[in-house]
Amino acid sequence: MSDWIFLNKARIPPGKSKEYGTREADGFNGAFHFKVNNIWVLVMASDGLGWQHVSVSIPGKNHTPSWSMMCQVKDMFWEEEDCVMQIHPPKSLYISHHPGCLHLWKPTEPGVSIPLPAPIMVGWQFIDGRWTKDHPSTPPEVKKRLDEIHGD
Repeated sequence: MSDWIFLNKARIPPGKSKEYGTREADGFNGAFHFKVNNIWVLVMASDGLGWQHVSVSIPGKNHTPSWSMMCQVKDMFWEEEDCVMQIHPPKSLYISHHPGCLHLWKPTEPGVSIPLPAPIMVGWQFIDGRWTKDHPSTPPEVKKRLDEIHGD
């Protein structure tokens, strides 16, 4: 779940950064410096033009944050059940100011949500103590085809 009490303590204030310093009143917008998995990260967050966005980098390093680190940052800025994504745009639209930076995005326009594939497209799920394809969101045609393949 998002943790704005922690994030506001990790916010870089105007006195520490002329370019990126913000106050609590700036809400989602700002620069934040804190540890994830015992490693310092720098997070730049913005909210505007229909998107909430965070960029995550490890100061002084050119390697990208791990999946685990990105998951923890996601949960600090958004709720556990919010759908947030990384985008791989067409190469002609690439913009890279730091080779070790990753981004998370969430649309904010009313009625706009991120489309998701059925969970079975990723793999079977462990539900009620067993592996199953019978997740409520698995489309009937997919269940039928899996039954044909696996003989269920």
